[in-house]
Amino acid sequence: MSDLQTWRWDRATRYEIPRGGVFVREAGEGAPLVLLHPLALSSQVFTPVARELAREFHVLAVDARGHGGSDWDGSPFTIEDMADDLAALLDSMSLDAVSVLGMSMGGCTAIAFAERFADRVEGLVLADTTAWYGDQAPQQWAERARRARAVPRVAQVPFQVDRWFTGEFRRSAPSRVNAVVSAFLSTSSRVHAAASTAMGSFDGREGLPGIAQPVLAITGEQDYATPEAMGRYVADHVPDGRFVLLPGVRHLSLIERPDLTGVVRDFLVPSHAASPG
Repeated sequence: MSDLQTWRWDRATRYEIPRGGVFVREAGEGAPLVLLHPLALSSQVFTPVARELAREFHVLAVDARGHGGSDWDGSPFTIEDMADDLAALLDSMSLDAVSVLGMSMGGCTAIAFAERFADRVEGLVLADTTAWYGDQAPQQWAERARRARAVPRVAQVPFQVDRWFTGEFRRSAPSRVNAVVSAFLSTSSRVHAAASTAMGSFDGREGLPGIAQPVLAITGEQDYATPEAMGRYVADHVPDGRFVLLPGVRHLSLIERPDLTGVVRDFLVPSHAASPG
C-alpha cells in the first residue's frame, strides 16, 4: 500500500458562517494555506497535494458552496460570492490572513478574494487558472451548465477525465483517477450547473493590477482547458507575478503530479529555494 493510500487528513470540520455550514479538511501545522478546489469536485481531491504541503503548512482544504459537505440554498451565486464565503470562513476560524492556492474554479475564487480582501492574503498560487474565459464565455458556460443538468453524471465522466489528466496518468494511476471521478459523481448536477454559470460571468482582469501580494501562476503543459496563455496573462498583469509551466500534465496539474508542489513551497517560503535538499 502506497504512502498516499495510508495518509489521512488530521481532521474534517464544518464551520458555520452566516449563509450556512462550510466543510473544511485540515492537516499539518505552520502558516495557514487555504486550498480551493476545481469545479464540480471537492476538497477531497487535494489529498495528494495536502500530503506534500502539510509537511510545511497548516493546510485548510475548503469545500465550495454546494460542493462536498458545504451548504447551498439552491439560489444562483457568483465567483465573488464564493470569495465572500472564504472571508466569512476565516472570520469563523479567527484567521486574519492566509496564503491561498486555488485550482481552476478555485483559482478564480482566489483572484476574486485577493481583489476584494487584499489585507487577508499573504501569497497567491493560481493553478490552471484564468482571470477571464473570453468574449464567448457566458454562452459557452451556459452550454456547459445545460449539459451538467441534462446529461447523466456517469456519461459526463469521459469528457471530464480527458480534460483533467493525461492519457499516461489515466492508464498508470486508475485508483487516483477514480478518486477524483468519485468526487465528481458525488457533486449534484444542480450545483455543477450553477457554478458553471458563475464561471461564465467571471471577469477578474480589471482588478489584477491591484493585487500587491506575490502571485505564482502555474499551468500544466498539456492543459487545454486553461492553456498557458491564460496563466501567463495573470502573471503579467499583477505587480509581482511569476509564471511556471509544469511539464507533462493537464488541467489538474498538481493532483496528477503532487511531487511538483515543491514549486509552491519555494514560492511561499523563499528560503526553501535557497536551501540544499
